[in-house]
Amino acid sequence: MYDGLKFEKYTSEDFLLFKELVKDDELMRYISGKGLTAEEAQKKFDSILEINKEAKLGYFKVYDAETKAFIGDCKLVEYRKDASVFEIGYLIQKQFWQKGIGSRICEAMLKLAHNLDSDKDVVGIIDPENDASRKLLMKFGFKSFFVGIEEGIATEKLILIRTE
Repeated sequence: MYDGLKFEKYTSEDFLLFKELVKDDELMRYISGKGLTAEEAQKKFDSILEINKEAKLGYFKVYDAETKAFIGDCKLVEYRKDASVFEIGYLIQKQFWQKGIGSRICEAMLKLAHNLDSDKDVVGIIDPENDASRKLLMKFGFKSFFVGIEEGIATEKLILIRTE
């Protein structure tokens, strides 16, 4: 638990919860451009379960610790282009936007990253039009280092360099 939030790794029983989260076009606008189909959600979920075999890293469901309301999810994983760097991410249901929850999730994932390897840099990957995510990451010291098209998707990458 962290600051009123509870984090639990996804397990195979959580597919329906995940599918409901990622099917929303507005919610997924800055991630995949649109909500995921059931088939796309299953493929992504299978990859999440594979990543979640790692003891400390993975994709986490986020709940309100008091009400048990499902808020969304987040991740702390090895960056797929460079295993010497962590990658952070989050997806929050619309009814929880603009309530400071993104900051609390980011803070919790950065604390986990620090506890696992305090020298390892952390990357956040966003849509360049997602001003809210950019502001959130910059608030924690991330700096933009790439804006362009990657794998056919508009992409901005920000990094928190912790080894300086």
